Amino acid sequence: MGIIDITEKPVIKRSAEASGIIVLSTDTLNKIRSGMIKKGDPLLVGEISGINAAKQTHLLIPHCHQIALDAVTVTFEVSETHIEARCLVKAQARTGVEMEALVGVSIALNTVWDMVKYLEKDGEGQYPSTAIKDIKVRWKKKEN
Repeated sequence: MGIIDITEKPVIKRSAEASGIIVLSTDTLNKIRSGMIKKGDPLLVGEISGINAAKQTHLLIPHCHQIALDAVTVTFEVSETHIEARCLVKAQARTGVEMEALVGVSIALNTVWDMVKYLEKDGEGQYPSTAIKDIKVRWKKKEN
């Protein structure tokens, strides 16, 4: 079994948005807001890593086609208990871009975790309340 043949499908505009959250301590969230994270701004680095990840999806998921992406945006909203990330992907392609959006948002959230993990560990080096949750495709669309 190989990659699915999509040569007969028309090239059309496609877009998708995925989202997810990372639950962090109040102290960590305050330090992010105040710019006091040792490794730098996790939202800026998360944005860049999410964009790069979306572009690399075909290398990570074997049955995904390599798609020339026209736009990828990663945004964050910081609340009192968590950070929500969203990844919007657009392309003119023969196949959808929801996997690219999911990979982008997943890696963006993992990057945030990596940059703040020193603040989230307990005395035994564990993460009792840190969690990445609710990763989902919010919507997908195709236009002729």
